[in-house]
Amino acid sequence: HFVYLPRPQVRPITAPTGRSSPLQIKSSHLQNGIDTENQETKTNYTWLPPNLPSKCTWKPGKPISDSPHSHVPEETNILPNILKKVGRTPLVRINKIGKAYGLKCELCEYPTSTALLSDYDCQLTLPNAKMSMEKVDILRALGSEIVRTPATNFDSPESNVSVARRLRYEIPNSHILDQYRNPGNPMAHYDTTAEEILEQCEGKVHMVVGGAGTGGTITGIGRKLKEKCPECKIVGVDPEGSIVALPSELNTAEDATMEVEGIGHDFIPTVLDRSVVDLWCKSNDADSFLMARRLIREEGLLCGGSSGSAMSIAVKAARTLTEGQRCVVILPDSVRNYMSKFLNDRWMGKNGFLKNVQEHKPWWWNVKVQKLNLSAPLLLVPEVNCQKAIEILKEKGYAQAPVVAESGHILGMVTPSNILSSVLAGNAQFSDPVIKVISDQFSKISLDDNLGNLSSILENDHFAIVVHDQMQYIGDGSYAKKQMVFGVVTALNLLNFITRKDKSQQQKVASSRGSIASDESEISH
Repeated sequence: HFVYLPRPQVRPITAPTGRSSPLQIKSSHLQNGIDTENQETKTNYTWLPPNLPSKCTWKPGKPISDSPHSHVPEETNILPNILKKVGRTPLVRINKIGKAYGLKCELCEYPTSTALLSDYDCQLTLPNAKMSMEKVDILRALGSEIVRTPATNFDSPESNVSVARRLRYEIPNSHILDQYRNPGNPMAHYDTTAEEILEQCEGKVHMVVGGAGTGGTITGIGRKLKEKCPECKIVGVDPEGSIVALPSELNTAEDATMEVEGIGHDFIPTVLDRSVVDLWCKSNDADSFLMARRLIREEGLLCGGSSGSAMSIAVKAARTLTEGQRCVVILPDSVRNYMSKFLNDRWMGKNGFLKNVQEHKPWWWNVKVQKLNLSAPLLLVPEVNCQKAIEILKEKGYAQAPVVAESGHILGMVTPSNILSSVLAGNAQFSDPVIKVISDQFSKISLDDNLGNLSSILENDHFAIVVHDQMQYIGDGSYAKKQMVFGVVTALNLLNFITRKDKSQQQKVASSRGSIASDESEISH
């Protein structure tokens, strides 16, 4: 979420005052969002969520003469700045990966990342969870001020969406781009991205596969192709844990943790027109990251995790296409922001996405985590206050405890040290619920995973949460996958298991040697 303001107008962020912003936003007759002229300039502050019904007037088959869209001609001379290079993105043929999956059609990719250069001060609201430090550092290097927000529901007053809108009202003469509601978002892709795809493919496109982040890309491309290539199938990619896909029965893993950045939501963005998507497919983190690594290694495309999501679905969806047909995959992000995440083998192993390939493994390496025989975990609900949490941890002899929702979803971890740190920093009081001080920086490992991966996690982390997936069926036969906390494992647990087994094996060897010596003695006599 971007909040722009002229440099002379910068002032400290304060609590909401109820004051309206002097910025007047003119309405367009093509409004994908809200009538901003009538609603956003009210005297009293009104929070407008990013999932309100769209007021867009686009209809399939509508005459071009009735459209406000325009196509900007390409600059062919020396460019005055990098912004002039936005657009004219080349399509690149995917060679090795398409063949590896036995695809008969032509597989191409189209990247949509752009740069930003302006004379405005920029504040960005980013949730604490998922966002890589590279992304934060790069944005700061570009001159942006970063406002970190809790990882919470979009309609919470503390969410990145809500904080961005509050800043819009608090800072004089500021403007929020509001990509979830801004009608210019899908319009840009209708006018440019889709036209470039059609031009480079000479109008021959049979399938387009793309993720649903803000919804603008897939909406704009989908609408244009519905007009120009009615036979083209639009495939939407939505990660597990998101609720964007249709039919809603596909969204059975609402509590899943999404490590992939940029796609997936707990709301439906206003600008997203799901009617243009012919088929929704759910992606998962493991397939996404492994495919992104393949795109880098085998195709030389330095793309990010959500690009891997799109390609992991494309190689499946494109199996329905035949020789001579063409599938275009939208790769929207670069690897620049993920050097310490899915490019890093240790991070991949820590999160269970990469099997360790160590050559000389100790005897315990492939032993399953369930063999540790962990004791039952101590769980806290979000409403327990900080003081009571400390007392419980001390009384029961635990150094940490997972905080779980009623559904069983793991919200975070709480320790006496992070409670104390938050209190000393003035961010919380002992009477506050633990949900206010939890840490979302923790690793999970399954019962079926091996101790080798666990040891890799514990090289950097003090503990890992052991989880077990369960399928919960309801009356109509549908089901949802739930994660149950099985225990919390530390390096001491692992060390005790290894040394106990080693000692047991040594005793067996010594016993067998003693028996052999006794037999030899009897023979000699």
